[in-house]
Amino acid sequence: MALCDGRVVIVTGGARGIGREHSLAFAREGAKVVVNNAGILRDRMFVNTSIEEWDAVVRVHRRGHFCTSRHAAEHWLDRIRAGESVDVRIINTGAGAGLQGSIGQSNYVAAKAGIAELRRYGITANCIAPSARTRLTEGVFKDMMKHPVEGFDAMDPANVSPLVVWLGSKASADVTGRCFEVEGGRIGVADGWRTGPGVDKNGRWEPIEIGDTIRDRLEESEPPQKVYGT
Repeated sequence: MALCDGRVVIVTGGARGIGREHSLAFAREGAKVVVNNAGILRDRMFVNTSIEEWDAVVRVHRRGHFCTSRHAAEHWLDRIRAGESVDVRIINTGAGAGLQGSIGQSNYVAAKAGIAELRRYGITANCIAPSARTRLTEGVFKDMMKHPVEGFDAMDPANVSPLVVWLGSKASADVTGRCFEVEGGRIGVADGWRTGPGVDKNGRWEPIEIGDTIRDRLEESEPPQKVYGT
């Protein structure tokens, strides 16, 4: 029995790049796959980004996730209220840029950083932050995305799909609210948006007190990760 026998999968942006590899991988594991299109970039340094470019990227990458997930969740909840049970998955695609920041992509970063999790009534939601060769990355990270002369192609988008197929299967029912980084043969759990070192004065701070307090807390915390692609 294949891992996704009997499951129906909708892949937005499934016609090419990483999404195409997801579609093929799910089909190989027995799923019925519906293919749709998504994903844009408007690379500009922050001071050169127009309002229209900012809105276009946020509309696709943030609003697009909300719209598809919201209507799917409504459908599933209607089934639950009718007495049925559901075993469903939402897998959002974030990006390393959304976790770490990326030069010239402040609009894309803001959109990707806003993609997080949903959990209700047996509906799991996870996020991936993939690094792979696509039409969106080849022009921005030319050296990083080059085809190797020989050996393992770490930037092949097909490397991302096994994780997505597993997350979309019945086997992942106990995993939700997580963001996974995947690049080549490496899979990791992103450890972001976590409350760090702090101190409570139990009263209002004076501005002059803040400097030393913040510097002490920064000494206790992990240094920021390098911007994606550097």
